[in-house]
Amino acid sequence: MILDCKQYSGPCACGREHPLETEMVVVEYDALRHFDRYMDQCGLTGRRTVLYDTNTYNLPGMVHVRADKEIVLDAKGLHSEKSLIESVIPQLDDPDVIITVGSGTLMDFARYPAYKLGKPFVAIPTLASSDGFTANICSVVIDGHKRSIPMSAPALVLADLNIISGAPRFLTVSGIADILSKHISLADWKIAHLVSGEYYCERVAALAQEALDMMCDCVDKLLAGGEPDYEAMTMAQMLSGLTMQMLRNSRAASGAEHLIAHLVEMKPPRFENAHGIHGECVGVGTVLCAEEYHRMAAKTPKAKPFEPLDEAWVREKFGSLADGIIKENENDVLSTFDPQNIVDHWDEIRAIVAKIPEAEELRETFRRLGGKYRLSDIGIDEALAPEVPDISAAIRNRLTLARMRRVLDFEE
Repeated sequence: MILDCKQYSGPCACGREHPLETEMVVVEYDALRHFDRYMDQCGLTGRRTVLYDTNTYNLPGMVHVRADKEIVLDAKGLHSEKSLIESVIPQLDDPDVIITVGSGTLMDFARYPAYKLGKPFVAIPTLASSDGFTANICSVVIDGHKRSIPMSAPALVLADLNIISGAPRFLTVSGIADILSKHISLADWKIAHLVSGEYYCERVAALAQEALDMMCDCVDKLLAGGEPDYEAMTMAQMLSGLTMQMLRNSRAASGAEHLIAHLVEMKPPRFENAHGIHGECVGVGTVLCAEEYHRMAAKTPKAKPFEPLDEAWVREKFGSLADGIIKENENDVLSTFDPQNIVDHWDEIRAIVAKIPEAEELRETFRRLGGKYRLSDIGIDEALAPEVPDISAAIRNRLTLARMRRVLDFEE
């Protein structure tokens, strides 16, 4: 399956243009054997620096593409921290093209330097465990806080299904969970547009929905006893990543459920033992949000006046991370519209929530796939479940239904 990305760019009915850096996405068996041909088609010539880590360099069946310089990073302890990524830049040796072979973390070690140096980069994913490969956003840890910052997107993505299909099952399930989370992120975006007038694009939302529908079909076949459709599952992740390029943010692909994954990575007080790879944590967040959103939709709230986050609460919940959380929430999106708008549109919000699968259905799906679906599966005390939506919502100043809880009263 080869995707010409030009079809998604250009002027849009939403009033904006959606420029894309990614020209081509190739998702095929034996794709690496034709790597040079695809590079030529995209006009990517000159000196190549190729990044691996010790795991990806030694993968069984790995085809090592031609390189003028290879850099093999130690996979142990490798994570997306700004200082670690910046330390790689001097080693690149002034390439014309940066190529990275690996998972989502290793992609950040190319997209950030590519952005800083003004060089194109090429992504060769070895896993289909998340949807960040075609994104132009780099989620990195800066001073202990998970931040999503604009970076370069790959000019070419080449996913060799011989490599991807050999990944452990739990990594494949992680990728499935990352796409099923669009049930929540798309609902959050639609609701935010409805109550606050936040920008919304039908073309981008439709592309995210296409990725979600594609993955749902794959899951249905898996649960019926079929073989994994690695081509469709991988392409679903590529489509989802393209929505981030089109918007220049992650709005269509990341809602309240993703903030629970960020909570795991930041490890505030009482979450020190939280663990799990991105998709696993997002999957648990998807279940938790589905349960809370359906619970909210079953009631009729009253609007409460907006109040800023209480500083004492923030310091109690976030400890040493509190100053960053306070700064993030200085211009709280909840203060930009009348909370009564939420109540006035409650029937429409109910209709949006009704399209989200019930939490029990999602739990059963992840359980049957061998995935994680409980807070305890990612090292979080189940007793914290009532607090997690509010704590995670404070991590990012993005309007979600979980964040709206602060201006809604559900008391009878």
